[in-house]
Amino acid sequence: MSEIRKLRREELSESVTLSEFAFQYELSDAEREEQVGRMNPDEHWGFFEEGRLAAKLQLLNFHTWLNGRRFAMGGIAGVATWPEYRRNGMVARLLGQTLQTMREQGQTLSFLAPFKFEFYRRYGWETYVDYMRYEIPADKLPKFEAPAGGTVRRIAPDWEQLNPLYAEYAQRYNGMLVRDEDWWTKRHFKSKKGTVAVYENARGERRGYVHYQVKERTATIHELVCLDEEARRGLWKFIADHDSMIAKIVVKAPSDDQLPFLLHDPTIKQEKLAYFMARIVDAEAFLAQYAYAPRPDAEPLHLRITDPHAEWNQGIFRLQFAGGGTSAQAARLAGLEAPDEEGLLSCSIQTLAALFLGYQTPSFMAGIGRLQGSPELVARLEAALPRRTTFLLDFF
Repeated sequence: MSEIRKLRREELSESVTLSEFAFQYELSDAEREEQVGRMNPDEHWGFFEEGRLAAKLQLLNFHTWLNGRRFAMGGIAGVATWPEYRRNGMVARLLGQTLQTMREQGQTLSFLAPFKFEFYRRYGWETYVDYMRYEIPADKLPKFEAPAGGTVRRIAPDWEQLNPLYAEYAQRYNGMLVRDEDWWTKRHFKSKKGTVAVYENARGERRGYVHYQVKERTATIHELVCLDEEARRGLWKFIADHDSMIAKIVVKAPSDDQLPFLLHDPTIKQEKLAYFMARIVDAEAFLAQYAYAPRPDAEPLHLRITDPHAEWNQGIFRLQFAGGGTSAQAARLAGLEAPDEEGLLSCSIQTLAALFLGYQTPSFMAGIGRLQGSPELVARLEAALPRRTTFLLDFF
């Protein structure tokens, strides 16, 4: 007999064993006891076959920033199956269960880090974020002058001091996590060791921070958060002053970052890497919550969405705009209410996520055949979607 349900506390150790096998790591007895102790059974779902755990995943409760608004988001992590149970559709059924659960919990979005992008595209997730990874030799670090009156101060890892800076920075991008005390203390500081330094301007205002670790002559920048150009120059001056003890810097930046242009020699190693995937869990609720671009004379739009794994997203949705185009009433239409074919824009749930998170534009998606509709409707949708870079500093 097959069963999908949440794990009981006494089953959490078995889930850890499956993770160790699937992700190829090994815990000591003390590490296992600590990990099991901090696990929340309500977050862990298992597929049981004849009473044995065959596959499992974790459903995390998060919020993310999108166009400056907070959205409830379900994070999928730790997806694993024992080899003898693979290719039997167990993960597909687990994902279907979590989609229903997320919808019931009001989570209109879901993020995950894929082991294989193609696999999760089958179930409605789509790439939503890239990032730049730089390796900068010490002799090519930025040569910025220290801003007048500004100072950099090392501080203890303190979430209350860093979170206001992080939150202001995170809202500038689509797809960043809303962090709380638990995330900072139990995940961020626990997994990322090293030094924290903050930048203060001449007025004593904190405008950025860097969290980094120097090891074996490499400075790994865990996070570099700058709220203005002055903070960026001040923090990079501070980082560059480590040149006598390091050979190179490794740092992660948003996909639209312009740091190489500011270097005296931009011939550094630069990689653009695909990162996380996103899915719209509940299209009607998501479209109603979304913050659209201002358009005084915004006309209605009709979107035909296909989603074979969530029937509630399948159909035609009307967006009736208000508030100068910045908000919309979203309604799933019955068959007789739907407009003619020439009045529709059509796409999959994957395409919808890439568009509304800002990862791709309607004109591009229409050009490659993933958005169908007249050029006029494509242009109207493009005008409705704010332009904002996607980024994610975290991992889960």
